[in-house]
Amino acid sequence: MKNIKTIALLLAAALMAPAANAEKGRDKELTYVMPQPYDVPVIVSPKGDKVKNVILMIGDGMSLAHIASAWSANHGKLYLENAPVVGLSKTWCLNKLITDSGAGGTALASGKKTNYHCVGVDGEGKAAKSLVEYARDNGLGSGIAVTCRLWDATPGDFCCHIYNRDDEDDVMADYVNCKADVVVGPGWSKMIGRKDGRNLFKELEAKGYQTPRSLDELDAISTGKVFCVTDSFDTKLPAERGDYLARAALKAIDILHRNNPNGFFLMVEGSQLDDYGHFNDLAMLMEETHDFDRTIGAIYEWAAKDGETLVVVTADHETGGLTLVDGDKEEGRIVCKFSTGGHSGTMVPVYAFGPGAENFTGIYENTEVANRIMQLLNLK
Repeated sequence: MKNIKTIALLLAAALMAPAANAEKGRDKELTYVMPQPYDVPVIVSPKGDKVKNVILMIGDGMSLAHIASAWSANHGKLYLENAPVVGLSKTWCLNKLITDSGAGGTALASGKKTNYHCVGVDGEGKAAKSLVEYARDNGLGSGIAVTCRLWDATPGDFCCHIYNRDDEDDVMADYVNCKADVVVGPGWSKMIGRKDGRNLFKELEAKGYQTPRSLDELDAISTGKVFCVTDSFDTKLPAERGDYLARAALKAIDILHRNNPNGFFLMVEGSQLDDYGHFNDLAMLMEETHDFDRTIGAIYEWAAKDGETLVVVTADHETGGLTLVDGDKEEGRIVCKFSTGGHSGTMVPVYAFGPGAENFTGIYENTEVANRIMQLLNLK
């Protein structure tokens, strides 16, 4: 118990330090040179009328400026660009022009606008049914795979129903009621050693979930419901965790595809782009963005082979007010500025790959992402 509390305090302090220093560098030019660019092959988007599966990928805090910067740093190449269809999403929430991940993610998860800081509830505080729940209720599989602590807003938006995202213990406890078949992410420090004395691992196991504690343990599982929690808080930095998100996402896809002949819905989040946008840390922001892009590539490749899977890539909001002001894509060098340590109200892109992609052109509310997915999967 004491060790868990100590870990949590140390992690909280580690997160606060860069945030406190971020303001010192605001509106100053920051330079980043990508040390190891990666090749990006052409992946052809499959065409067809049948949408059996949908994978929704969320780059938390990712705007066109983040994408343009990542593209330039990787010498003018991104997997994301294989998407043939692009739209724009408006991110405002019910009681604020500038949203957060709670309200922004709830709109993407449920097709309903809500209030700032709300997780999976509507403006009146009532549970807003999510795509994860709609999928299960219609005989499809469903799941999520993320790199942030599971009690954070975006994963919670798809699995939980809590009015205030700051009630973190409540968000984590509500996963016991979640309908997802597969959940992969970090955050075991709020699963055990809790103030209320509950052991959420045991409660999930009583509901039929397998509870592996690493991706290696997860690899040995091919059937049944899975709740895999790998780290005590967030995942490690990209250089340390390697291809964690791609591995987690592809394994979730494998389990859902094997066990759900009617199809599935999966949400995959590149979670920590948002953190480094808040911290105004350009180098780490680019590492997270490129990690997310490589995960996009791995999922595009799977979807291209499957032929019946739609992949939608978007963001819940923009973070950091990032601007690309100079650079050289032949050198992989970018020069950027941040204008805020918070979120901004700019529209965010929506990329679509696979059958049904044509439905995501245009300019629309963020709620339309969920609504159009529901229509394509025929979710009642």
